[in-house]
Amino acid sequence: MVEFSKNKANDIQKLRKKVKRKLDKKRYIHTLGVSYTAAALAMRYGADIEKAQVAGILHDCAKYLECGEMLGLCEKYHISITEVERHNPCLLHAKLGGFFAMKKYHVHDKEIIGAIINHTTGRPNMNLLEKVIFVADYIEPSRDRVPNLKEIRRLAFVEIDEAVIFILKDTLCYLSSKQVEVDDMTQKTYNYYEKILEKKKENQLDG
Repeated sequence: MVEFSKNKANDIQKLRKKVKRKLDKKRYIHTLGVSYTAAALAMRYGADIEKAQVAGILHDCAKYLECGEMLGLCEKYHISITEVERHNPCLLHAKLGGFFAMKKYHVHDKEIIGAIINHTTGRPNMNLLEKVIFVADYIEPSRDRVPNLKEIRRLAFVEIDEAVIFILKDTLCYLSSKQVEVDDMTQKTYNYYEKILEKKKENQLDG
């Protein structure tokens, strides 16, 4: 569990300072943006605000490492590695970030760890905090070169599942255009939420 003192704001500030020591300036600005955006989305949808902030602060806590180092550490600590991750080891920053959150930052809340681990690919049937971090990572204020960003930012605060599917669709299109190997989990997540949205539309028509 997350161990907050009576002064939660102070605890979160301390966590920010610890992470800041590891990240370069651009990555730290992104990290703050994700944390603030996650807090706003948590307020909108009724998720735990402090958990959203913590997950946002820690989501890229392993990204300061070189890709080869990530692969080596995952092998050392027996963290599962897919074939796609072995070919593109920088993708491992999410899994390794979850591990670091527990071992280096002493955060053991399952929802927070899950949100960190799944913030890149998503997963089918994400819980609310996972969706909040997945979306916040994509729409935070310092992002400026993402396709359809204005529309996704609007959707994020209207219907988060629609924002999730929009992000996944754009991600898959981008990877295809660059002829980059797609992580199976990204495709599975897209397929899952596409079916969810189709069912919602059918129910609306029936109603």
